Amino acid sequence: MAIELNKPALRHARALIRDGKVVRDERDDWSEAAPSAAEENAFIESEGWTEYSHWHLGVDRDEDGRTKKAYTFPFGDFRKVHRSGVISGESRAGQYDHDEIRDALKSLLELIDAE
Repeated sequence: MAIELNKPALRHARALIRDGKVVRDERDDWSEAAPSAAEENAFIESEGWTEYSHWHLGVDRDEDGRTKKAYTFPFGDFRKVHRSGVISGESRAGQYDHDEIRDALKSLLELIDAE
């Protein structure tokens, strides 16, 4: 498993934050804010896999890009970036030595908190 930074997703997240599409919640709120499997499936059905990928900062290129297994480190609810998702992802990325993803999430958090 070779998870790498999903650069289009990072650009998407930065644009959303610049546009004010952010929920400034706390870390523990992510368990409630994260999309459910049913919400993910509905989003994929209506928007497709490319759009789905843009909501995940991690991508495993060894996996089929038309499966959820290929994407990790979600940061929003398909409408807005959630501060809680960014914080949660940064912690998990650091824990599993995904330094580039951790650093990208840290930069997103700094961008959110600077607003």
